[in-house]
Amino acid sequence: MSESPAEVERDVMEYDVVTVGAGPAGLAFAIRLKQIDPNISVCVIEKASTIGAHILSGAVIETGPLDELLPKWRDNPPPICVPATEDEFWLLTRDGGRKLPVPPGMNNHGNVIVSLGAMCAWLAPHAEALGVEIYPGFSASETLHDEAGAVIGVRIGDMGIAKDGSHKPGYTAGIDIRAKVTVLAEGARGHLTKRLIRQFELDKGHDPQTFSIGIKELWQLPEDRVTPGKIVHSLGWPADTATYGGSFMYHLDKGRVAVGYVSGLDYKDPEYKPWEAFQQWKNHPMVKPLLEGGNIVSAGARAIVTGGWQSLPTLEMPGAILIGDTAGLLNVPKIKGTHQAIRSGMLAAEHLVASQLSPAGFDAKLRGSEVMAELHTVRNIKPGFKKGLWFGMLNAGWETVTRGRSPWTWHNKPDWCQMEKLAEYETPDRGYVERELAPRDRLAAVYFAATEHDEDQPVHLHVLDTSICIERCTVEYGNPCTRFCPAGVYEIVDDADTGKRLQINAANCVHCKTCDIKDPYEIINWVTPEGGSGPNYQNL
Repeated sequence: MSESPAEVERDVMEYDVVTVGAGPAGLAFAIRLKQIDPNISVCVIEKASTIGAHILSGAVIETGPLDELLPKWRDNPPPICVPATEDEFWLLTRDGGRKLPVPPGMNNHGNVIVSLGAMCAWLAPHAEALGVEIYPGFSASETLHDEAGAVIGVRIGDMGIAKDGSHKPGYTAGIDIRAKVTVLAEGARGHLTKRLIRQFELDKGHDPQTFSIGIKELWQLPEDRVTPGKIVHSLGWPADTATYGGSFMYHLDKGRVAVGYVSGLDYKDPEYKPWEAFQQWKNHPMVKPLLEGGNIVSAGARAIVTGGWQSLPTLEMPGAILIGDTAGLLNVPKIKGTHQAIRSGMLAAEHLVASQLSPAGFDAKLRGSEVMAELHTVRNIKPGFKKGLWFGMLNAGWETVTRGRSPWTWHNKPDWCQMEKLAEYETPDRGYVERELAPRDRLAAVYFAATEHDEDQPVHLHVLDTSICIERCTVEYGNPCTRFCPAGVYEIVDDADTGKRLQINAANCVHCKTCDIKDPYEIINWVTPEGGSGPNYQNL
């Protein structure tokens, strides 16, 4: 008989500050905090087995905030750091396409292309040198609260629990980390942040948050095909004009190219497959010649927060604050959020030192900063694409020229309710082609994500009522979880005894969070698995 959580004796560690997530926001926060006041004790916990292993982004970054944080960083730059040299912007059709003028927001002069995972692994020693304690492989399973409800820290998830809930021989109780203030830097759709937003009604008075899914691969090619620093973005095929989608192609050094495709999770078509759209794009005649004959090095997927200015929740609550993408600071038209994440982390550190570690006032501080000023100027661009590709492009031009001075603000709706039912939506013919480039299927892509979970641990994808999956969703939506998941986690299988049932292949999960966001019944709840589980991204 396993012990209940209340009966387990837990060790307690105490710090002034605990930070959840070792991404660019969390690490920038910790670095800046120690720069200002070396006497403040701070630890950073990260659910990935190593720093950067769960980080996936394009990524082209604006260096201004990094210059402020670490003025001499160029003397010892991240391992992948390629100055941007040229930009191209393509509009694709099924059989071809044409180059368009590069939108001003996508002009990358002065920016650098990085692997964000490698950059975070590079940032971590800078933090440790200042006295920050960093603990990879430890997942925060829940927040701790005092009698009044204020956040007072986090609990690390137990290790060694079997799928049936019993304790295995190597069972270790998770420790409680108590702190005067907890900083949530979990990235898009953080599972603790999701709970706290509901508990403290942080979304009250704000639009619902919206997301996209970004799927990325790193390819090794003959060096003579690669133009280091070249940046290409595209719109159009394989997305139809009613579906928000676009690609990126970043030429790195040493014959490496990062390619990816972003699909807005506000899509209506229940038959849409984000992973398949990416593979179709790779086989387009303007893309395939670059990749043909090359090899995939690494692959993965991650949700991207896209709600912008109008969807930003309240960023403070008793005992805790939100920073980076867990708050929702991505500039969608620029396709950039790293500079915003670093800037928000620095602002949070400066605020907490000035306020003697009180979260009160941080929301107003960030909303009055250049972080929010940047988001305000582009607030109507992504919502404009809800009216279709052509209107969206015209609106984006207007909002760019006027720098967001339109007297209106368009509002967001949650992604889970955007999908139409099968009987009400006619899936367009996207002109998909016969694919020749690897990988052939999603399971092959999971191999390149190097994801790993102990099979004998509790399933971390909680479906609140599986009867809905069979009795309603099969008829109404055709089980879209089997299509929107990029890792083949969800299957509808025929069981000899019970008939059709939902099978969850949790070991495949790459922690992208798409299921938690897009499920049309809101019955999928992603919780953190055992610490150290999940993908092991290499230079993504």
